Amino acid sequence: MSASFKGSNSSKFQVSEFILMGFPGIHSWQHWLSLPLALLYLSTIGANILILTIIYQDPSLKQPMYLFLGILSVVDMGLSTTIMPKILAIFWFDAKAISLPECFAQIYAIHCFLGMESGVFLCMAFDRYVAICHPLRYPLIVTNSFITKATLFMVLRNGLLVIPVPVLAAQRHYCSRNEIEHCLCSNLGVTSLACDDRRPNSICQLVVAWLILGGDLILIILSYALILRSIFRLNSAEAVSKALSTCSSHLILIFFFYTAVVVVSVTHLADTKNALIPVLLNVLHNTIPPSLNPVVYALRNRELREGFQKVFCLGLIKK
Repeated sequence: MSASFKGSNSSKFQVSEFILMGFPGIHSWQHWLSLPLALLYLSTIGANILILTIIYQDPSLKQPMYLFLGILSVVDMGLSTTIMPKILAIFWFDAKAISLPECFAQIYAIHCFLGMESGVFLCMAFDRYVAICHPLRYPLIVTNSFITKATLFMVLRNGLLVIPVPVLAAQRHYCSRNEIEHCLCSNLGVTSLACDDRRPNSICQLVVAWLILGGDLILIILSYALILRSIFRLNSAEAVSKALSTCSSHLILIFFFYTAVVVVSVTHLADTKNALIPVLLNVLHNTIPPSLNPVVYALRNRELREGFQKVFCLGLIKK
């Protein structure tokens, strides 16, 4: 659509759909990326369903730490399913068009699931803090009722706080271009097409990110500072090693998640000449952690591995 529509007619004309062009600069061969992305999506769904199955069928895993892990698996599958089917549809069927309501709904879902993932990491950090720093009070504090209330709070918090992001994006006037150099509807990518001032959208996203992700990260760092202080006060080297091992998987995932958030944010804010880099990092940030989380826990957690062996053996017996 020509930019000549700007001016007096810009307020009257509104595009009816966006076109997701895919990865910038590699449109001619980007369809070859569909195979690894499809395998990544299938592995994400399969691994997280496996985690949920093991936790559900093994009574010994009905512990708060593993219940939070199960919630994390549901969130990971939701995040992947929000973006991956559309990306594969673009590559396989050239289905690049997306209506404005669908695009704004995807913006909302992505922000909501990312906030939920951050919130679950915070709940898991609090769980480890109570277990290590206040072990005698742990059964009284981290109960099934607490898990239900914490989960409900995280759903409501993220569901409500991220509403302004897509709402402000929907209020912009899109009167000239409608081609988005991206595989998904990102807030900054969509609002960059607006003909009017998009600064309120950028400010809103920054405030929401600091409130949710920034607030969670501060509390997580505080929790682990108290955990480390408590651990290094232990007299037994074996006790220190055991306490650190219970937190290692969680720390790996937290480090990867928040590092990726920072890198993606910096590349979007920086004036990068190669537009492919921020788009690729954004897609990978929303697809790799959901597949990585169950793998890290499965490899580093003995109880989860034993639970897998129990479920697998039960399946063989039934056959």
